[in-house]
Amino acid sequence: MSYDPPRPPSHLTYPWQPPPPEPPRPYRARVREPLGHHSDLRVLRSAYRWQRRTATLTALGYFTLFLALSAFAPGVMTRTVADGIPAGLLLALLQLPVTWLAIALYEHTAHRHVDPLADRIRKETELNARRGATR
Repeated sequence: MSYDPPRPPSHLTYPWQPPPPEPPRPYRARVREPLGHHSDLRVLRSAYRWQRRTATLTALGYFTLFLALSAFAPGVMTRTVADGIPAGLLLALLQLPVTWLAIALYEHTAHRHVDPLADRIRKETELNARRGATR
């Protein structure tokens, strides 16, 4: 025969009475923090900051390289590349495609990283505003 450990005392008067009902749990709606304290804004700011820096450094970095070569390496800039075209002229003409590349990079990062974050925050803001209006 096995030994059963003692059970806690029952508060029932009779053993055949059903146990008392559990008190109802209070309803707790999921409470979200106000949007101003939300970490999504920090993520959006850092994504936008990275986007600006990448595009700016692409365009200004190439222009600074061109200026540095013009000032400190005139021999490189006056060297002919093809059919008498100096390297300086070719590098100057490449400034426009590099600027377009910076714009395309800016647009690409906006569509891929920044805009989805901004849309999500905008939708949450509208939802919070509607919740606040109903209260």
